[in-house]
Amino acid sequence: MKPSSPSSTAVNRLSRRNFIQYGSIWIGSNFIAGCTNSNQPSTSNSRLDKVTFGTNWIAQAEHGGFYQAIATGIYKDYGLDVTIKMGGPQVPSGTQLLMGGAVDFFMGYGIDAVNAIAQGIPKITVAAIFQKDPWCLIAHPNPAIKTLADLKGKPIYVSASANITYWPVLKAKYGFTDDQKRPYNFNPAPFLTDKNSAQQGYITSEPFAIEKQGGFQPVVFLLADYGYQPYATTIETKKELVEKNPDLVQRFVDASIKGWYSYLKNPQPGNQLIKKENPEMTDEQIDYGIQKLKQYGIILSDAAEKQGIGAMSDARWKSLFDSMVDTKISKSNVNYKEAYTLQFVNKGVGYYKK
Repeated sequence: MKPSSPSSTAVNRLSRRNFIQYGSIWIGSNFIAGCTNSNQPSTSNSRLDKVTFGTNWIAQAEHGGFYQAIATGIYKDYGLDVTIKMGGPQVPSGTQLLMGGAVDFFMGYGIDAVNAIAQGIPKITVAAIFQKDPWCLIAHPNPAIKTLADLKGKPIYVSASANITYWPVLKAKYGFTDDQKRPYNFNPAPFLTDKNSAQQGYITSEPFAIEKQGGFQPVVFLLADYGYQPYATTIETKKELVEKNPDLVQRFVDASIKGWYSYLKNPQPGNQLIKKENPEMTDEQIDYGIQKLKQYGIILSDAAEKQGIGAMSDARWKSLFDSMVDTKISKSNVNYKEAYTLQFVNKGVGYYKK
């Protein structure tokens, strides 16, 4: 979906939500043929393997660890020369870029990974940077609104992608109904006008915009804390690369994870590169995003606290798939285990500390 005003930072950040969720699914079987990888092993120890990583939107705090790994030389320490290709409304879908050879790795999403297998797309998730999906619902301050369940029956502004991601879960778990839905055009004005309403957003972004425009602190419910459990900001690549060059995959995963530990400790190197790539990004917005990533345990929670950033588990993927089947997002005969591999993660926090 294209933003209504590409030059506006606020609108760009709001518009990316619909783009992220299912812009990366490439419907159809006509893959770009003759794809070639730019990451063949170096023939000399003095050379770096060139790798291109595609993000799901313009540079921001939610991508910070990857930029940090470039800015601090972590990727180079692992023999990698990494270029980040920013996403955006005019950029082809992640799956198109990945399967067409334009990028070697892409920032993916758990539900999308399972649906890709259903479509016969040979990509695979090799790490999950976000243990919690940042999707949230946002409401006006109200003593009667204490939990997510209290939004039942109230008008909620949601995008079309909600129908194939979190909305079926809210219907099944909390009794939400389709007549609550209002079309969300990535503009908070309707929500700000109607104090009885709620709207979707990212925990790291939309609440900040609402505070700025509305002059109040909204009530925020992180959907991951209410039963919506897909991995987010995953690292995806082609199955072919995992089979032919697992060493390169391991080095990219390890270096990216070290980049995230470094970013959470001292984000300034990564932030400088983010602002260089995206001049409209402000220090205030970046600081807010980092604060919320930490506050809600988006990166360091659950398995990641013991097994390291990027951790995944068979049980978590099965739980996600079972939920997708229960809510009719996926058919039960999909071999969801083909969507991921644990080969490159779960090596322990100490392993990644530099």
